[in-house]
Amino acid sequence: DNVLIEALEESLNNSPIQLPESAKKKPTKGKVVAVGPGSYNNNGNLIPMTLKVGDVVFYRQWAGNEVEFSDKKYIVMKESDIIAKEV
Repeated sequence: DNVLIEALEESLNNSPIQLPESAKKKPTKGKVVAVGPGSYNNNGNLIPMTLKVGDVVFYRQWAGNEVEFSDKKYIVMKESDIIAKEV
């Protein structure tokens, strides 16, 4: 039930205020890049994922683990860490 997310930075380009890196909050919005097959219930039946590649989602600020691949940063998290999907 793991999901690979590419974080989407919130743009503050229109703001005259420049924050130092240490004051910026972690992104909480991202694009689904890959999904696992799902999880299994107590009877051994597969519960398929409800997310698909390309979905834009919102997640908890400290959810998942950051990984880096090909100079890009991603977050691996459980589907249950996703709190909303953009429609």
